[in-house]
Amino acid sequence: MSRSLRQRAIMGGAAWAILIVVIGTAALLYLLERQADRRFDNALLSRHLQVVVAVANSDGHPDQLAALLTDPAYARPYSGRYWQVSGGDQGAVASRSLFDTLLDVPDDPPSTQTIWTGEGPNGAIRGVHQLVRLDDGRERVVTVADSLTALTAERRRIRQSLLATFGLVGVLGIAGAILLTSAALRPLRKLREDVTHRWDSPEKLNPDSYPAEVAPLVTDIDTLLERNREIIDRSRRQAADLAHALKTPSAILRNEIESACGRGFETPAAIDALNRIDAQINRSLARIRAGNHDPVRGQHTAVRTSVDRLLRLFKSVPASAHIDFRVEVADSAMVAMDQHDLEEVLGNLLENATKWAKGRVSITATTSGDSTDIVIEDDGPGIPDDARREALRTGGRLDTSKPGSGLGLAIATDLLDAYGGSVSLSTSERLGGLKVQVSPPSGGRLVLHHE
Repeated sequence: MSRSLRQRAIMGGAAWAILIVVIGTAALLYLLERQADRRFDNALLSRHLQVVVAVANSDGHPDQLAALLTDPAYARPYSGRYWQVSGGDQGAVASRSLFDTLLDVPDDPPSTQTIWTGEGPNGAIRGVHQLVRLDDGRERVVTVADSLTALTAERRRIRQSLLATFGLVGVLGIAGAILLTSAALRPLRKLREDVTHRWDSPEKLNPDSYPAEVAPLVTDIDTLLERNREIIDRSRRQAADLAHALKTPSAILRNEIESACGRGFETPAAIDALNRIDAQINRSLARIRAGNHDPVRGQHTAVRTSVDRLLRLFKSVPASAHIDFRVEVADSAMVAMDQHDLEEVLGNLLENATKWAKGRVSITATTSGDSTDIVIEDDGPGIPDDARREALRTGGRLDTSKPGSGLGLAIATDLLDAYGGSVSLSTSERLGGLKVQVSPPSGGRLVLHHE
């Protein structure tokens, strides 16, 4: 599954930071532990040299050795710090810290200082031993040792310190990756917002307000939007030309049929067929026009203005003179549709309502946030639940007792579908007839849904 650039950059930065922390921790831990080992061994070598000097100055006598080696740890039993001199007539001489034991010194001691590791009275120890030849020719094996407890504790402190330090470095690295990613992607977020606003405003994008790496993309997007506008304008003009070319012959044909009716010919089927042809033409042209609507122009239409225009037309028609129209539409109610397309939708719905209403039709509009819903209700017979979806989907005539094409709901649905709006049918609780809820777009694209 694809991830956003932000996620990729953050995860990549986090992975890199973790890798650096792991490698850095391991490398530094190795260096610091080796340094701790060297300090420990250097201290052993220095103490071994002190014991060698003391042996040379005391002729190996135990009391004199103890007097020359004044480190208090040598006098405390099992303190972890020991010395031992073996060889000669007196056998092995050792520090009081060994108490009643002796160091298990490796066989065949070398003539140079050699470090070894073994077991002492209280655990693991590391020591230095050497075969020393005195000035009088006598040989002694001089050994010093120290418990590894201190070295182990120091290593543990090093690990804890490094883990805490590099853990903080890792957290700072991840936070830095997030901040740097946010800063790097800020121009793209700005571009997205500007492009979104271009749907509401005809202003061009300004490449100079973006970094050099993003400016060419901004220019290309602006050019694409301009070309899209030109294509839409051309398509709308072609749709208008086609409408004129089709409606003129249709009007001539209607006049001829009506003239024939005036001469006594019965032509109800021809009139009905012509009505359906006109409705299908209007439906197809409306779909073409709505499908080519230009969101870049930021079209917004006042609902109250369109409703008032339509009501003046309907009230002037004798067929709807008996209808009591109730309007509850605020002047501030706006929708993101071309005025002609909005009036095409409302006109078809009002025509359907007045055709079936007994005497009352209600038009209301409610605005919530940036969305506006328009509701048209009548006191007619309504549409059964099982027929509503079919009426919206095909526009088929559910009842032929009334004149008309039966495509009013379908035309309204097609137009709103092209704009990203929706139409739903239900039963009016106030008037008892059909309730049509229209949800045209207010500033963005909505999803079509039917109840």
